[in-house]
Amino acid sequence: MASSIFASLLRRSLRRYLPSAPSIPRRRFLFTSSFSPVSSRGAMLQDPKLPSSLLCYRFASSKVSGDESLKRVIDSEIQCAQEAHISGQDIDRPEDFPFEIVDNPGDQAIFLKRDFAGENIQVVVLMNLDEQNDVEENDEDDNDKDGNENSMEPSLSLVVTIDKGEDHLLEFCCSLNLDKVEIETMVLKKRDDPDDQSAYQGPEFSDLDENLQKAMHKYLEERGINSSLFDFLHEYMLNKDEREYLVWLKSMKEFIA
Repeated sequence: MASSIFASLLRRSLRRYLPSAPSIPRRRFLFTSSFSPVSSRGAMLQDPKLPSSLLCYRFASSKVSGDESLKRVIDSEIQCAQEAHISGQDIDRPEDFPFEIVDNPGDQAIFLKRDFAGENIQVVVLMNLDEQNDVEENDEDDNDKDGNENSMEPSLSLVVTIDKGEDHLLEFCCSLNLDKVEIETMVLKKRDDPDDQSAYQGPEFSDLDENLQKAMHKYLEERGINSSLFDFLHEYMLNKDEREYLVWLKSMKEFIA
């Protein structure tokens, strides 16, 4: 189930292929009257009698210097991230929050789940970090110019799956911000083949009758999916991003070391 949800959200992975090593053509050398070898372009080459170990040492020294420089930068970034995380406040779960939170270290998303009138409801929550960064940058620009508040707002992406234990699952892809829940897509999926692309998916949600759209929003609200979730989830996801970034930096340092 989780893999199906991530397949619909996280389509950002790029397959990188390493090209095969190019063949290195042999160089043809010209010789001067002093028999010093030069390349075909006239550049003096290294004395073939010079021990190759010295050349290897030079490259090894350069590698060590580069590694140490990178580790120093990572150490500095770790210190800043630790200070930022320590200065941040713990996120207290509201008493009326209706979901159980599943937060696996190393995951980009968190999972919410609850039982409601015989239904199993699961929600994948993702922070729109690119949009969040754009909002902060635009806010700074606006404050520098005329102090006007930027119209863009941070938002969260939600994938809500409602499971009644029958042949189909109902899945909503939503955008959540401070004011509202916006349903982007609604799909009825087969339990045994949730990724079936040949199945009829229904019309675009925005093309549905207005009354039907309102009824679908009401359907989600009754199951706890409403704008009141935003404040807590937004703060929680920002805190999680800080934690995951710190762990990522430490893993990078360990690898470099």
